[in-house]
Amino acid sequence: MPGKSCELTAVSEGQEFDLIVLGAGAAGMAAAVFAGLNGQRVLLVERTEYLGGTSALSAATTWVPLTRYSNAFGTEDSADKVLGFLDRAVGNRAPRALREAFVANGASAIHALEDKTDVQFRPRPFHPDYLYELEGSTSNGRALEPQPFDGASLGDDLSLIRPPIPELTILNGMMIDRDDIPHLLNMKKSLKSLAYSMRIVGKYYLQKMRYGRDTRLLMGNALIGRMLLTARKLGVTIVTETQVTGLEPLGGAAHRLRLKRGADVRSVVAKKGVVLASGGFARHPQKRQQMLPNPAPEFSPAAPGHTGELHDIVLGMGARYSDTSAQPCYWAPVSHRKRADGSTAAYPHFVLDRSKPGIIAVGRDGKRFMNESRSYHEFVSGMYAANKNGSHIPVFLIADARAIAKYGLGMVRPGGADLKPFLADGYLTQGKTLDELALKLDINAAGLADAVSRMNAYAETGVDADFARGSTVYERANGDASHGPNPTLGKLEAAPYYAVKLWPGDIGAATGLVTDEHARLLRKDGSVIDGLFAAGADMNSIMGGVYPGPGITIGPGIVFGYIAAQTATGAGQ
Repeated sequence: MPGKSCELTAVSEGQEFDLIVLGAGAAGMAAAVFAGLNGQRVLLVERTEYLGGTSALSAATTWVPLTRYSNAFGTEDSADKVLGFLDRAVGNRAPRALREAFVANGASAIHALEDKTDVQFRPRPFHPDYLYELEGSTSNGRALEPQPFDGASLGDDLSLIRPPIPELTILNGMMIDRDDIPHLLNMKKSLKSLAYSMRIVGKYYLQKMRYGRDTRLLMGNALIGRMLLTARKLGVTIVTETQVTGLEPLGGAAHRLRLKRGADVRSVVAKKGVVLASGGFARHPQKRQQMLPNPAPEFSPAAPGHTGELHDIVLGMGARYSDTSAQPCYWAPVSHRKRADGSTAAYPHFVLDRSKPGIIAVGRDGKRFMNESRSYHEFVSGMYAANKNGSHIPVFLIADARAIAKYGLGMVRPGGADLKPFLADGYLTQGKTLDELALKLDINAAGLADAVSRMNAYAETGVDADFARGSTVYERANGDASHGPNPTLGKLEAAPYYAVKLWPGDIGAATGLVTDEHARLLRKDGSVIDGLFAAGADMNSIMGGVYPGPGITIGPGIVFGYIAAQTATGAGQ
């Protein structure tokens, strides 16, 4: 639990700061760090007990083109190529000026972090854009990931970082990444993999005994841990479990904020501005029903802090939402299951199962409805597009015995784990035949039989004549490279057969507050609201509800956190 250093008592009544940042996800922490690098007095206010928001739960892939890593693997890239790709992907769903500002400032933001802070990134030799079929896409150089981080260096602050989603860890809390998974799956066949696995598992248990949790921070936890260490070094004041109950303009960029933590209340002043980075509107009870498609998702793997309360305040001050996004949120299909403590796990199906051979997704008619290898965002968009009176909400992810043993299915891990608990609580459905599975799922048996028959034929030819699954570099990357002729197409013929229900899940807002290219909030008439900035999911996405590549939420979040800090503190002038 947070210590006294994050209580509101750390702030005195009437205390003045240069910049106050509201929300401690990647965008908010970036804004705080960049302002701190500029020598400013910064207050970082987090509504929940943990820092990191949804960023801490994510892989924290950071899509920022044209950094020093751009040509690390021989890929040639340019501003014209990036902007052309984004123009084709996004079109008029978001202003081009925002994309131009992102591309122009991206490298500076990443290099400032790497050269002046504890935040460090690395590229991957193969991390393709999702919309690879569009001209201007690349297979590497744009998507970065945070370097692993030893959280023990944070001391007591380690407890401030939002823990990862339990179902995405192993051994009750051990984080793993793409480097670990092949070794863990192969440790019975390779001495090298066995030694690797024993080393990381042994360290995990030692760390857990000493610190109470895994200190080998990966992905989102690593990014937030690195930002937190830097924020502390820069003297950023941090308060948690604190709400903003009032925001009053004082003239120019200055604002007075009313903060509340339990019974403790303080007024503070931001002399140069306030950055909204609270995670968007999507958990606001009224706006969720008004702005999300029907039926609004019941489950979300995102962090709980993005209540939209701050939006109510600034909308009352003249700010406005965009109405041009292709989708109001970014999506991922989720399956859900009750945990032992009574809470509900919402498991995001990103890339580990939908694209694998021997797995298909069908609606209640038993038929496939789209290319399962498209991005998680497109998959849920496809669910909504196909849905008529519950026909495709939920949809059903179908696998045969061979596929579930090799690749897993949602919370069922690869490797042939015991299926009995998942069958017993209804998370997983089993049928000795396809007809029996269809009966248990209450879906059309003839449609399912036809879908499987067609997939089995496509698996032989390597060509999906219905939806062209596995036809792009990105799609094939999410398949099984050892399987051919198409790494995403496989027969479903090994009984018994299994199914998991997939529901829409929102992972972050796309629709947000309208800003200019300097991250300043705008009124309906286009005028600037002095001293108010937005970044991350509070800001209307520069991608306009389209998901062109991995990390297109965190990358722009960090860059516009940089732009907001530079603009507010005068460093960008």
